[in-house]
Amino acid sequence: MRWADLDQLGHVNNVVYVDYLQEARVDLLRAHGRGPRALAEGLVVVRHEVTYLKPLTFDFKPVSIECWVTDIRAATFTMAYEVFHDAPAGDGADGDRVVYLRATTVLTPFVFAEERPRRITAEERAALEPHLEPDRGPRRRTPALPEQATSTYPIHVRFSDVDVYGHVNNVKYFEYLQESRISLIAELVPLRQFSVVVAQTDVDYLQPLLFRAEPYECRSAITRVGTRSMTVESEILDERRVLARARVVVVFFDLASGRSTEPNAEVRDALVAASHPRD
Repeated sequence: MRWADLDQLGHVNNVVYVDYLQEARVDLLRAHGRGPRALAEGLVVVRHEVTYLKPLTFDFKPVSIECWVTDIRAATFTMAYEVFHDAPAGDGADGDRVVYLRATTVLTPFVFAEERPRRITAEERAALEPHLEPDRGPRRRTPALPEQATSTYPIHVRFSDVDVYGHVNNVKYFEYLQESRISLIAELVPLRQFSVVVAQTDVDYLQPLLFRAEPYECRSAITRVGTRSMTVESEILDERRVLARARVVVVFFDLASGRSTEPNAEVRDALVAASHPRD
């Protein structure tokens, strides 16, 4: 954990967690997997589902990440993660695990020279199976964005955003979504009036973003405003072609108590007025 990983609340930023997951995933597939190297390096992310359970603050003690395989299909496999600290016995927790995040990632092997996914080979399946703890729970799907988007934000891909294959790294999408979400909220309500923390982020990666001079477009809309949370949905587009969809739940947060809170009436009214609730 680095100081640069923290946000203005002193918590590890929601984007940084996804970087941690990527490092853990590559470590498992490359260092502990027994299959071909292509399984660790020739993959693209199809979907992330990330649930933020508890804020993680700066600590010299490293945070631990467990990851394992939950599902293997013909052309995709799913990995699950848990980010945690083991609380030392004697702190009133009797050595219980303190969990900060749980997540899943759907991945597919990819032929980058031809820009297409491929099936999992028998050798790759054999490498994944020792890490398999089956869980075929239903996968959520992020629906198409309502036509009445509240905000449009330009995404400028930087050269440092792309991987060796020329694709924007999956972690960078979380950064783009964060920038777009902050811009959307700032258009409606001065940010100094309230704080939010991210509770859930689901991203569907439909087609890759590539490095180019002209920006992509991120369209966003508030689709739900609850008592203590709201949902922001987004699409990243190249003209009218949808490249990624996302659904983010944020919780209104009180800095003094370190707990969720209800926004004041002025903030809530502004957000509700700008929202496009789903039927």
